[in-house]
Amino acid sequence: MRAQLESLLHHQWDRRGPISWLLLPFSGLFMLGATIKRRRTVSKKLPVPVVVVGNIYVGGTGKTPVTIALVKALQENGWNPGVISRGYKGNTEEPIEVLDNSNPDVVGDEPLLIKKSTHVPTFVCPKRISAGQELLKKYPSVDVIISDDGLQHYELARDIELAVVGARGLGNRWVLPAGPLRESPSRLSQVDAIVLNATDDIIFSSKPRFAATSGLRTCYSYSSGEEYNLDTLARMQFKKELKAIGVAGIAVPERFFSMLRAHDLNIEELALPDHYDFDKNPFAKLDADLIFITEKDAVKCRKHPEIKNDPRIFVVPLEMVLDKHLIDFVIQKLNYNKRKDI
Repeated sequence: MRAQLESLLHHQWDRRGPISWLLLPFSGLFMLGATIKRRRTVSKKLPVPVVVVGNIYVGGTGKTPVTIALVKALQENGWNPGVISRGYKGNTEEPIEVLDNSNPDVVGDEPLLIKKSTHVPTFVCPKRISAGQELLKKYPSVDVIISDDGLQHYELARDIELAVVGARGLGNRWVLPAGPLRESPSRLSQVDAIVLNATDDIIFSSKPRFAATSGLRTCYSYSSGEEYNLDTLARMQFKKELKAIGVAGIAVPERFFSMLRAHDLNIEELALPDHYDFDKNPFAKLDADLIFITEKDAVKCRKHPEIKNDPRIFVVPLEMVLDKHLIDFVIQKLNYNKRKDI
């Protein structure tokens, strides 16, 4: 039910319909409150450069896959990055390190996915400055911090801001609650660069923009860890007439389902709410031979032995590729800031 409500809400935010017009006065109050809070906030600087990967659209735009890809790119170019995050839906108020075996209910699903994908020092805390300070205290060799989300967390000073615009674009371009935006579209003229992730929305900004491309290629059995090519599974499904279901608890599950179908997999769909907690096993009563889930969901499923040992489940990692010019752009700015601080 919650997934349907989320879909309905975003559908309303796609246009300037009657409901949005009725809510528009409250958007003015929201903007006023956000402006006052920003002006009163004193930013604190960490001793290493900070890159914020965020967005102005409420909900998922692909920030975490972009963060993972950026971390890997920086590592390949000789940097030693660390990651900080709020830890959405986690239950910690103090800085805590994310480990491979951390409980996603404590640290959040996305930070755990980042840790498992990159193996770099990762800390979470609602106060990003505290997370950064703890990270550097324990890992003093870290020379750049990537903040997953936090574009609106102005307490943390940042050297580079990357705004990710996802598949839903900017919706009706109004701020909450009349629209889906946390800040006015004009905010995109203040960031350092815009990352376009599967969107054809027209973005009005003088700032450079770069494309991020994503796709699916391989998957692995959740129970055995054995890796498979999606095209191979599609051929097996056709020959053996297997029934397949795609399951996703992410912001735009339709993209995941479309990507699976692009590999000729014939799937039914089960959309779960974004950040679904898997307190209940949604797979137990599914009539399916193959079940495909996202990596973001997989990090939360392991708390259920019956899910972890279900041979029908295959985890499909999202492969994000950043524009090489974006990587060069970030590294150039990092090197400039490093020289400036010397």
